[in-house]
Amino acid sequence: MHVLVIGAAGMIGRKLVERLAGSPSVLGDAIERLTLADAIMPAVPEALQSVTTALTVDLADAGTAPKLIAGRPDIIFHLAAIVSGEAEADFDKGYAVNLDGTRALFEAIRREGQREAYRPRVLFASSIAVFGAPFPDIIGADFFATPLTSYGTQKAIAELLLADYSRRGIFDGVGIRLPTICIRPGTPNKAASGFFSNILREPLAGKEAVLPVSEDVRHWFASPRAAVGFFIHAATMDTNLIGPRRNLTMPGLSATVGEEIEALRRVAGDKAASLIRREPDPVIAGIVAGWPSNFDASRAEKLGFRAESTFDEIIRIHIEDELAGGLP
Repeated sequence: MHVLVIGAAGMIGRKLVERLAGSPSVLGDAIERLTLADAIMPAVPEALQSVTTALTVDLADAGTAPKLIAGRPDIIFHLAAIVSGEAEADFDKGYAVNLDGTRALFEAIRREGQREAYRPRVLFASSIAVFGAPFPDIIGADFFATPLTSYGTQKAIAELLLADYSRRGIFDGVGIRLPTICIRPGTPNKAASGFFSNILREPLAGKEAVLPVSEDVRHWFASPRAAVGFFIHAATMDTNLIGPRRNLTMPGLSATVGEEIEALRRVAGDKAASLIRREPDPVIAGIVAGWPSNFDASRAEKLGFRAESTFDEIIRIHIEDELAGGLP
């Protein structure tokens, strides 16, 4: 089996590659070839070093997608994206990467299939940002996509392309609408949703964090561990069960910022919670106000997708996976 991971240097990409290296047959067959691609050089897992090729590429550049597809990978994880805040701030870059790069990838697959029969499984990282206000109390599977950000618009267009290319038999695609992933390891990025992780990750490490919105802001969350599980399951499931509507809203946990902080207090104590500093940011607050916060994800759950049910669990997963099981 040949596996291609685009966006392999990003957080989910790194976690996914770690999972593949730890369980080489998790996708059903042994990985005989692994190609990792990103705008910065991805790390090569030691366990799969002999079969791995790592590439530094820009998916939006002409020629990149055909080069990646020339090896005819069986499973393609398309995780590369310009994150929400940066896509809003840099119109050209957001559309170049999130839309043009995705279309180039899909077209490269189509052209390879025209040359010789080829129909890979494509797993696409979409987002709940494809939905826009006004929202019902709970967003069901039939709620329409009317995004209120450039990032959400780019993802929504890519979802439509994925569904159409799958309908026409060009590839076997599944769009994974990710909740906000929390707690993201590493350092803060340019995602407008970054503070949801920052206000937990930094205090857990004994550092101050800034909260730019009010504590009554509610959102939809899942852990990095759950996110990797979504993609692994989508890569191995019977996609005939999905039907023609190939984009799925993933299960998650609906919680307010205040509930996040209370979970932090329960797990790590008052000292950690006291490290959160309130500094309202109207730009961030405005972006977040246009995001959905509660979903009926029963369609994905019936197909076998799973996520956490409490924020205490999400915090403990971060402590296990990123802090060696303990607090400083």
